[in-house]
Amino acid sequence: MSASVLPAGAGTVSPSTDLPIRAEGLAVGYSSRPVVAGIDLVVRGQTSLALVGTNGSGKSTLLKSIMGLIPPVAGRLEVFNRAPGSSAVRVAYLSQAHTASFVLPLRAIDVVRMARFSARGLARPFTSEDHDLVAWGMRTMGVEGLAGHPLRSLSGGQQQRVFLAQVLARRADLIVLDEPTAGLDAGGRERYLQAFAGELERGAALVTSTHDIGEAVEYDQVLLLARRVVALGPGREVLTADRLLETFGILLRDPHKEHAQRFVVAEVAHGQPQVIDVGPEQTP
Repeated sequence: MSASVLPAGAGTVSPSTDLPIRAEGLAVGYSSRPVVAGIDLVVRGQTSLALVGTNGSGKSTLLKSIMGLIPPVAGRLEVFNRAPGSSAVRVAYLSQAHTASFVLPLRAIDVVRMARFSARGLARPFTSEDHDLVAWGMRTMGVEGLAGHPLRSLSGGQQQRVFLAQVLARRADLIVLDEPTAGLDAGGRERYLQAFAGELERGAALVTSTHDIGEAVEYDQVLLLARRVVALGPGREVLTADRLLETFGILLRDPHKEHAQRFVVAEVAHGQPQVIDVGPEQTP
């Protein structure tokens, strides 16, 4: 894969003492009813957090709370030392639903250009940096050849690449992604992993929800959720057989003697069951 080069200095994260995310005694939910409570975490710049759990475990609810889309039920939650939603220009968010993009007759490039509106506004013309960032985001996700295509004409995987290109073009200090690899093929997932590893190197903080344990194990922190906090810590420490059993409800042990420490997680990622190896003194 050829590297996508961004013009020097474009969209770099400014040095700041503000924490991207701080939560203390946090409960999140709907209509004052908590889905998950007792969340205590800190996410710093240039670090990653993966939320892992089944559907309905509270992953998306927590992400929506971080974005200020729903209020916390209890406790403290700050984004860049302010109330969630108060620092929108510094945050990029990819949800699982993109209904507005299908109602309007948008081209792929129009969707990616939206990333620059928060910094530029709707009325002010794009600068050369804005155009470069849009082109870079599309090139990085491999959708530059689809720029003029109507979004609704693209496959699900192509659409997801376009939305990820939009996130990249925003050049945010905090990136929040809800199931970002949904619908991506192997090539798309590889582009995603490389692109957002680059965002971490740039200084951004990254928070994602995922079903992919193989991806989550590489994160700086993993928060295991099952409508409660199961565990929080480095991926290679918290993704143990016992904790995955608590999180997903069932693990299937490989019956072959030579695979005594191999388990199949009862949660599909990318259309396949997930096989993990847990040795006596190690995690996946």
